[in-house]
Amino acid sequence: MQRSGPGPLDLVFTRLVPLLAVLLLNGCSSAAYYGQLAEGQWQLLRARQPLEQVVANPATSPQLRARLEHAKQARAFASQQLKLPDNRSYRVYADLGRPYVVWNVFATPELSLQPVTHCFPIAGCVAYRGYYQQGAARGAAALMRQDGMDVYVGGVEAYSTLGWFDDPILSSMVGWSDERLATLIFHELAHQRFYVQDDTEFNESFASFVEQEGTRQWRVARGLAASGGEQGQQREQFIRLVLASRERLQAIYTGPLDDAQKRTAKQAEFERLRREYRQVRDAQWGGDKRYDAWMYGPMSNAKLLPFGLYDQWVPAFAAVFGEVGGDWARFYQRVEQLGQLPIEERKAALRRLMVSR
Repeated sequence: MQRSGPGPLDLVFTRLVPLLAVLLLNGCSSAAYYGQLAEGQWQLLRARQPLEQVVANPATSPQLRARLEHAKQARAFASQQLKLPDNRSYRVYADLGRPYVVWNVFATPELSLQPVTHCFPIAGCVAYRGYYQQGAARGAAALMRQDGMDVYVGGVEAYSTLGWFDDPILSSMVGWSDERLATLIFHELAHQRFYVQDDTEFNESFASFVEQEGTRQWRVARGLAASGGEQGQQREQFIRLVLASRERLQAIYTGPLDDAQKRTAKQAEFERLRREYRQVRDAQWGGDKRYDAWMYGPMSNAKLLPFGLYDQWVPAFAAVFGEVGGDWARFYQRVEQLGQLPIEERKAALRRLMVSR
């Protein structure tokens, strides 16, 4: 049946082409970067298919069919119970043919935890830069290292277009557990529900809280224990270790040591983090090595950066949720009120909430 009006691919050009025309004024490097973003998003949108169509296809594997059926249930729960946007996002599927949808490049100065930010016309300023090709991300990271930056390249399995397009469930998620897929849907839809330009910590902490509380409620609705069990506890312990290390590094970088002494102290702190991780892993986790690859890979300020971005204000949002008695609609109203504050007032309000919890 013919569809009247512009279809989703027409909207890509309607929205992206004028934007790219403006960005061309910023020079060839900007044009090349935004060009790969547009091409990558275009390819992703072209690959989308409705979940019902994929599930009904006889060629669809039983594993994929089961995963998508579960995703449909989690998606309905997100809108009906968590009051997240009720649209076509995560009601479509796209086969990527690669393990990640984009690779994000994080960077900080050598002796600072302050992220190098990048500003975009829609999303505002964020603490990373995304590339649809791993080689391009590594190339950008190499150039930043030449400038003396601490750099980290991390694969991203999903992202939100903030409601501009219908975001798909991706083939890279098929091997996930049912619960992990649900948490991703909750997190990314939270970005669509509310987003503040130029405040990555606020946005990611908000979405992380929605993910965590939403998953807790999703588990209860399915007759499971509210807690994520042993793996969830391990994740929380791991995050606490990293955040504590960040706090100690911050004290080093803002302290009275000279640069040479700070470099020595920085490396000593990384070794302390690894040592404390080993102690927890061996004494409390029975030697579970799920985080070994991350912990024993090259370490830098930039590698710790996502933890501060995604988890810094989660307790503050938990306090807000408690104050409104777990009412999602009132919770989002309070979050919007916080988001409308000037950034320094917003951070002060979040700090007060952290103390009150």
